[in-house]
Amino acid sequence: MAEALLRKELAAAGKQDCTVSSAGLGALVGHPPDPHSCSLALESGVDISGYRACQLTKEMIRKADLILVMESAHKSAIEESEPSAKGKVFRLGEWGGFDIPDPYKRERPAFVHALDLIMQGICSWVAKL
Repeated sequence: MAEALLRKELAAAGKQDCTVSSAGLGALVGHPPDPHSCSLALESGVDISGYRACQLTKEMIRKADLILVMESAHKSAIEESEPSAKGKVFRLGEWGGFDIPDPYKRERPAFVHALDLIMQGICSWVAKL
């Protein structure tokens, strides 16, 4: 959800020159998004049904100018695995001081809550980029 919605909001702000991609630390590689994610994203104007999960690699980390993560633990894990990441990894909720809990295997309200936090974080980041 975050990748597609960030891309949408950057485009709406006239920042189409940004490349946005998504990868996980413990991704279920090749798996589609949860149906709750798909329906909520569609309600927000983006179709993520064709997305398939991929694993974050050291090459991706090195190439990225900015890496946005959901939780503080993700930031620490990335910086520990690849020292070149230091200084370019931040939480999506950095400016609001919050983590975004993973709603995986939970009911729709957990996905709605995650989406609300994702949108708060995206709005803050788009204003700063």
